Amino acid sequence: MWTCEHLETAGDPPALTSEGCAECLEMGTRWVHLRRCLSCGHIGCCDSSPMRHATAHYKETGHPVISSFEPGETWRWCYADNVMG
Repeated sequence: MWTCEHLETAGDPPALTSEGCAECLEMGTRWVHLRRCLSCGHIGCCDSSPMRHATAHYKETGHPVISSFEPGETWRWCYADNVMG
């Protein structure tokens, strides 16, 4: 499996919220799955969700790596290199 520097050096910050996607909660919109930013702990919704807040967070901040915030899932994704770890 190929990896990248971002995945190898990603942190493990605590989630900023455990209730769901921060922006969706604020806006009153729904999400499908949740993702956690491994730079700052932001919780955003996945690209299958109507608002795609996890990707929007990457585009706004440049934080490259997310992990699933779903129970039992341990994968990570690097937006910068388009690789899963």
